[in-house]
Amino acid sequence: MPELPEVETTRRGIEPHIDGRIITALTVRQPKLRWPIPDQLSQWIEGARILSVTRRGKYLLINLSEGSVMIHLGMSGSLYMVSADQPAAYHDHVDMVLDNGMALRLTDPRRFGSVLWQPAGESHSLLESLGPEPLSSDFNAAYLQQCCAGRKQAIKQLIMNSHIVVGVGNIYANEALFSAGIHPKRAAGNISAARLERLVDEIKVILARAIAQGGTTLKDFVGGDGKPGYFKQQLNVYGRGGEPCHHCKTTLKEIRLGQRSTVYCPECQR
Repeated sequence: MPELPEVETTRRGIEPHIDGRIITALTVRQPKLRWPIPDQLSQWIEGARILSVTRRGKYLLINLSEGSVMIHLGMSGSLYMVSADQPAAYHDHVDMVLDNGMALRLTDPRRFGSVLWQPAGESHSLLESLGPEPLSSDFNAAYLQQCCAGRKQAIKQLIMNSHIVVGVGNIYANEALFSAGIHPKRAAGNISAARLERLVDEIKVILARAIAQGGTTLKDFVGGDGKPGYFKQQLNVYGRGGEPCHHCKTTLKEIRLGQRSTVYCPECQR
């Protein structure tokens, strides 16, 4: 699944091509994605100028004066710039045609993505309960300590909870916990303030580095420019169960935690 760095990479990839352009048409070939595409969406957006392209969590927001088109890439979705007359492939479900003859095309083989609408001045229900952005000042050691206080939940599951903080998906949770030296199963309420501060720092550093390198290519992901991400080359633990730790050479262990693959070093992480 594309995680926050992949979504931010996509945002940065498409923004220069669509910012300021006028949407001339919306072509929906398959309206049944994770949620049905609103029937009135073409009426709401055709003829409107794109004011900006932003991101909230893993949602891309194409902002117009009357509202925002909310796009989620789901498990395998991707966005590309193509010529508007380029024939669509089987999994090309939506085209947003622009006034320069180009189109923003959504491809989603598994159809777990979504294209929704948020009217101006309103907050969509899917965004209302989201936690702070991990790279913002709102996500800090004091905040995380407050969230962890008295919690028996495993720290890895807590930081992957989008109501606590958005965008810390499985790959980056594994990597941040390794860099912070924290065992993924440790109870959140049993971690010192100093260690939580380090975890916050490592989450920010790892996500920023992944964004700078275009995300992590795993299976289906490519960015908005069609190029793969390169952060996978720097992964310390994710996908390396049974291999030696880069730091101490201890064999990395792989378990299931919250139904997600979790890899850690039994020596480096406590």
